[in-house]
Parts: sequence; structure tokens; C-alpha cells
Amino acid sequence: MPVKPIDHESELLAKIAGGDQYAFTVLFNHYERDVYAVGKKLTWSHDRAIEIVQEIFIKIWDNRASLITVENFGAYLNRLVKNHSLNVLKKMSRESRNNQVLQSVSTELDDSTSIQLDYNDALGVLNEALDSLTPQQRKVYILCHQQGLKYEEAAAQLNISSSTVNVHMTLALKKIRAHFAKNAVFYPLLVMMLSK
Repeated sequence: MPVKPIDHESELLAKIAGGDQYAFTVLFNHYERDVYAVGKKLTWSHDRAIEIVQEIFIKIWDNRASLITVENFGAYLNRLVKNHSLNVLKKMSRESRNNQVLQSVSTELDDSTSIQLDYNDALGVLNEALDSLTPQQRKVYILCHQQGLKYEEAAAQLNISSSTVNVHMTLALKKIRAHFAKNAVFYPLLVMMLSK
């Protein structure tokens, strides 16, 4: 992932290490397209590529104190993206196998009443997960995930930046996935619905 470094990048990284959110936004805006391009190339999925961008930059922000030791941010970011993308591909492979198993199980189910009950239970689990979100995370999730708005549109509607929408969406998805994982044993239909 060859990218042109930002002017005065070491100063920018030092500011981010100190918690400067504006400096982080400058870094994000400069590198986000490159990270997205690598994610899209590897996964062939717009949604997965956006998730990769979000997760990479959350990792960078969470570990910002270590940025003062980074001499070549392009190489650092390249390594981070490759390692994370490899993990995403492994996860996609596991999900694909799980989908095949779930699809074969679902074809054996012929009791539509039972399926409807499972679906209702799955929606209940989803609503519980949404209730666990902060109000801002819930708003962002509903606007982007349920109403289909782009992050820029949601940002304009909520009067916040796109990068803030990205952060809220990533945290919301992390909480929802954790809630699903906790309840997946009891709601296999939910897992099947969410992996489509």
C-alpha cells in the first residue's frame, strides 16, 4: 500500500499521541481511502472495507501513545492493514462455512410457525442489543444500518463529523456483535440473518 506521507507527519503523530483529535482527523482523512482500497481489494465487499477502515483507525487511536515511536507511519499502517485484513479473511472463511451449515439446517426446518417464533426471538435479541447502546450510537446505527444512510448523510443529520459517525458505528457494531455472540447458541436464526 504505497502512500504519500503527510507533511510534518512525525509532528502530527506526536500530537495524536497526546490525544489531539483534530490531528487524528487529518491523519484519518489522508489515509482512509488507501486503507479502504486495500480492504475492498481483499474482501470484494464495500461494507467489509468500511469496517476495516473503522477498525484500523480505532486501533490507531486506542494505541495512540505508541505513535511517538513510529518512524515510518506508512510502513506501520501497511503492516497493520495487512495483518487486520488477513484476520478478516480468516473470519470470512469461518463465516462462510457456518453459513453453509446454517443453510443446510434451515432447509430441514419445515414448520413455519417455529421459524416465525425464532425470528421474533431474534428481533428481541437485536432490540436488547440496541438498548445497550449509548443514545448517540443508537442514532448512528439506526440511521446508517437500518435506514441505509451513508455516513456523510448521517453526520450531516446529526451535526457531527463523518469520522465521529465512523467511531460511533464501530463501537455500536462491536457491542451488538458481542450481544449476538452471547445469545447465538439460543438463536441460530439470528446468526443466519446477520451473516447475510
